[in-house]
Amino acid sequence: MEWRDQGILLSARRHGETSAIIEVFTPSQGRHAGIVRGGTSRKIAPILQPGAQIDVAWRARLEDHIGAFTVEPVRSRAVTAMQDRLSLAGLNTVTALLSFSLPEREPHAPLYHRTQTLLDLLDQGDLWPLAYLQWELSLLEELGYGLDLSACAVTGASEGLVFVSPKSGRAVTREGAGEWADKMLPLPPVLRGEGDAANDEIAAGLKTTGYFLEHRLARDLGGKPLPEARARFIDAFSRQR
Repeated sequence: MEWRDQGILLSARRHGETSAIIEVFTPSQGRHAGIVRGGTSRKIAPILQPGAQIDVAWRARLEDHIGAFTVEPVRSRAVTAMQDRLSLAGLNTVTALLSFSLPEREPHAPLYHRTQTLLDLLDQGDLWPLAYLQWELSLLEELGYGLDLSACAVTGASEGLVFVSPKSGRAVTREGAGEWADKMLPLPPVLRGEGDAANDEIAAGLKTTGYFLEHRLARDLGGKPLPEARARFIDAFSRQR
C-alpha cells in the first residue's frame, strides 16, 4: 500500500533512537500517522516542525499498518510564527485542535484548504484573529457541529440576532430569548460576517465557538479536555487587545 500527497505537519515525536512518528493532515488522506526513518537527524528534524507544508509519500505492507513516510519540505512556517507570540500560539492551536478532533484517515478536503489558507496568513496580524475565528466555525461545520446563525430559532426573524442558543446552536433575538437571555451565548455581528472585526467582537465570537468545541465536540470524543494550546492562544489574544 502506498500514496503520495502534500500536507500540513501536525505533530512529531521521537520514536526509538533515530526515528520520529509524525501526524500529517492532507486533503485526500485526512489525519494520517507514520514513521519517518532518521527523523531525528540534523537533516530531517528541522523539517518536522508543526505547521510545515511538506510533500509526503507513505508506504506500508498492509493498509492498517502505521507505515513509513518519506518527507520533502515545501514551506516552513516556523520562522514566521516565532516572530510573534500570538502567531506562535495560533499555529500551535490550529495543529493541536486538528490532532485532537479529526478522525484518523478520513479526508476533509474543504477544511484542509481552509487550514492552509489560514496558516499562510500567520504574518498578517491584522487579519489573522478574524481568519482564525472563521476557521473555528469551519471546523465545527466540517465535523457536524455547525452553527445556524441565519434566523431566530424562536421567532424566525432574521434581524436583531444577538444570541446563540447553547442547546441548539441556533441564533436567537433578544425578544426570543426572553427570561433565558442570561443563559445564552453572545452572537457578535462578526460571527455572521457582518460589521467591523473589532477585537472585542472577535473575543466574544471565540467564547461562543469555544463553548461548542468543549461541550459538543470534546464531549462526543469521550469528554477529553480541549488542547491547552487553545487556552494559551485566547490568553495571548486577550493580552494583545
